[in-house]
Amino acid sequence: MSVTPQESMAKEQALINDLASMISEGQNPATLEIDLLPTIDILKQINQQDHLVASAVEKAIPEISVAVDYIVEAFKNGGRLIYIGAGTSGRLGILDAVECPPTFSVSDKMVVGIIAGGESAIYKAVEGAEDNKLLAIKDLKHVALNKNDVLVGIAASGRTPYVISAIDYANELGAVSVSVTCNPGAPILANAKVGICAEVGPEALTGSTRMKSGTAQKLILNMLTTASMIRRGKSYKNLMIDVNASNEKLYARASRIVMQATGCKHQVARDALAQSGYSAKLAILMILTGVDVAAAKELISHNDGFLRAAVDDHNTSK
Repeated sequence: MSVTPQESMAKEQALINDLASMISEGQNPATLEIDLLPTIDILKQINQQDHLVASAVEKAIPEISVAVDYIVEAFKNGGRLIYIGAGTSGRLGILDAVECPPTFSVSDKMVVGIIAGGESAIYKAVEGAEDNKLLAIKDLKHVALNKNDVLVGIAASGRTPYVISAIDYANELGAVSVSVTCNPGAPILANAKVGICAEVGPEALTGSTRMKSGTAQKLILNMLTTASMIRRGKSYKNLMIDVNASNEKLYARASRIVMQATGCKHQVARDALAQSGYSAKLAILMILTGVDVAAAKELISHNDGFLRAAVDDHNTSK
């Protein structure tokens, strides 16, 4: 169906009005002269704006906490965390998802990232993808979204049709829906079961939401996965004991983690890692308790993967 010039104009005017109502799309009064500044002062103004991001995320911690608890429960029940977004938001979801397997030794199916327009959209914008509501449902059906999962819809504007459609579909299935945005009053906050908003204000460069908004989104996604993995026994103190050693740097990191956790010498750490199949968690438990690999595996299994609990279990049973 063809669109008349008048209809096109009216549609564009509606979008202009929509953008005008968004804090993230406002013109920042602190950077109005940024185009006249020398390089160092441009960078200082950007940095000054970046300083506002952490405090905006801090205000959203209560909602982030609720989302983490839902994610932890989903993981316990075999569910997944699924990120979905368009453009920068979609790329940030994929970035957080792909870092989980090497960091926590989990399946690449446990945390999934979906971007409007598919894999090619990671590198280049796909025209019209963020406006396609049916595409969101198709993408979620492709990964078999179900009621055991947590869906996190990411959109700086909070109005992206692709993301809104995804959240609505998750709600229909009975899955927990979470929204991450930088605009208070955004539609996705009302649609999602848990609404997370980091109000970072207008960008240093008007409308460039890959800047403060993108930084806030990355901080929030890092918090969602890291806190959830800690709650599932993926750390001992503040050490990544389930790191997947797959290259020279990570083999060295695994050795160092074992040494930090136990105070042992390098050779002791290497020997324990070799015996445990390069599981830092098992190696630490073996050194701290003196048990062999089989007993260490049983202790970890009996304590649902939590190393501290396994150590305490062994010590109280002696």
